[in-house]
Amino acid sequence: MLVLLLAFLTCLFAPVPSDAQQTDRELYLKQLIDRAEQAKLAEQREWHLLLHYRKGLFGGYESEQDDPGFFLSPSGKTDPAAELNATLAKFFSDELVGSTRQPAQCAFIARYHWLKEQLNFDSTRLLPRACERFHRWYEDFEVQSISLIFPSAFLNNPASMFGHTLFRVDQRGQTEQTRILAYTINYAAQVPPDAGLAFPVKGIFGIYKGYFSTIPYYLKVREYRDIENRDIWEYRLNLTENQLRRFLMHAWELGNAYFDYFFFKENCSYHLMALLDYADPNLHLTDEFVLWTVPADTVRLISSKPGLVSDIAYRPSRSTVIKRKRESLPAAERDLAQRITQDPEAIAAPAFTQLNLPRQAFLLDLASDYLRYRIETTDSPKPEWKERNKAVLTARSQLRIPSEEFTVRPFARQPELGHKTSRVMIGGGWRNHDTFEEVSVRGGYHDLLDPEVGYTPDAQIEMASITVRHYNNADQTRVERATLLNLLSLSPIDSVFHAPSWKLNIGMNTIRHNDCQLCSNGFLNGGIGGAKEFRLLKREVLFAFAETEASVSKAYHEMYRVGGGGTVGMLADLTERWKVMATGTYLRFPLGEKSDDFRWYVGSRFTLAQNWTVRLEYNHRDRDNDVLFSVQAFF
Repeated sequence: MLVLLLAFLTCLFAPVPSDAQQTDRELYLKQLIDRAEQAKLAEQREWHLLLHYRKGLFGGYESEQDDPGFFLSPSGKTDPAAELNATLAKFFSDELVGSTRQPAQCAFIARYHWLKEQLNFDSTRLLPRACERFHRWYEDFEVQSISLIFPSAFLNNPASMFGHTLFRVDQRGQTEQTRILAYTINYAAQVPPDAGLAFPVKGIFGIYKGYFSTIPYYLKVREYRDIENRDIWEYRLNLTENQLRRFLMHAWELGNAYFDYFFFKENCSYHLMALLDYADPNLHLTDEFVLWTVPADTVRLISSKPGLVSDIAYRPSRSTVIKRKRESLPAAERDLAQRITQDPEAIAAPAFTQLNLPRQAFLLDLASDYLRYRIETTDSPKPEWKERNKAVLTARSQLRIPSEEFTVRPFARQPELGHKTSRVMIGGGWRNHDTFEEVSVRGGYHDLLDPEVGYTPDAQIEMASITVRHYNNADQTRVERATLLNLLSLSPIDSVFHAPSWKLNIGMNTIRHNDCQLCSNGFLNGGIGGAKEFRLLKREVLFAFAETEASVSKAYHEMYRVGGGGTVGMLADLTERWKVMATGTYLRFPLGEKSDDFRWYVGSRFTLAQNWTVRLEYNHRDRDNDVLFSVQAFF
């Protein structure tokens, strides 16, 4: 009874704003709004960065933010001034806003601090909130710097085909060894686990919601480096203490809301650049991306800003470490390390015991690396793998010497050293009894004959490519080729790694067939196979595919044909600048128009500069011969 009485008295005598206080608040709010209008704060770049406004095609503004809870005015998505006025009004209110349900001063703390700087709030008339949740979150970071993290491309996951970017918040006192314990700020689509093939389709059209999250870095390293076998590049950024605070304040605000996730434009990299733009409004990073945003391009852009990157670090994937260690061994020791992974009793063999202790330690480390790789990357690891690894680790501990430092060289250098992702080509040549000139534009990204520096070796991703050709004798201009999607992954097989190679190609080309000399042909081609690496000259990859193809064209009597067959080929680096590729294909079509095709291709590329190459290519297909010389420029 006493408790209820005390509660009643507390409510009865709680301070309630007097009419005078309410009137003063309304007067002060009006003064702030008037001063904001006089200073044209709603037109300033920093306000637009905070609300993610972009100019519309037909005038006006629209925010890229899609969560209604991010706006404090009903028209805030398209009206910067209305949103600013509503924000100032909400700063006086106790109402909880946003998905995190906090007072506006705390939920949108970057807005509050910027407006406070611009309008010099009177703290006696607009009482500041304590915002304990934000301050605990901020202080837990103990931020010293920010690093941009780039895990390289991973073709087996549509979301990671072009690589990925995220930020790591580096704490005071951390070393290169302990940075793995830092936290990251990551933006990604919220995708259900059973999305399957629907993910790329829905991701293209912005059906998923994208959220910012704070995740320990070691979890991301395990996901990217250890499970998906992706090398990681880390770029330490030069930001001032004030810029770091602005960065984290806006990251806190964005944790309140979602963006519609668009795979090609508003993706993981684009909205991270928006965070940096607010940290330092002079950067203008998002302005560089109009049609699409490729993670490698954002790394290239950041690296081009004078003084922004202070240091670059490399974390090799587990597979890269294993491959480089095996490369460093003579054949006999390489085979011995492999035998140890299959039967730890090989440790007692004379071939092993006669080695010096550092060499024994190296082989045991390599064997354990491989066994752990198999255990962590296999859906159902065999129990004996864990037992073998335990035996290897026991033998390693008995040596009682530290592992020698081993420097791992990346197979693909950092992305900013590679060519840009879009390409234009001008060329000319001969086809059958006619000469031609052609122009080609490719939206992205990289093919097997492009310079490999900065890109995943032996991998091809081509999208949105179109070629227009003019035939001189026929006096005809036509769309010669168009590519919607062309993926190819060569995964060289050895005694340790056995991943299959695969390809998928969707597009159209021009064929000569039956009575049709130049006919458009739409096709869908896919295949699976294997590849093997050799070092007879510099580096060669031999590959073979079993494949199927479906084609549609008026050149066929039945208008279509479906069949299958195989391709064999070779991709070879002759020098650092000179690369060649040769393929031969036979396809038999038993469905639709019954026919077959013999095809072969020989191509050669020479690199002139980072973003300039020349090519000479020969194509043969069913009595159709085509020779092309071209110059490519990447942009």
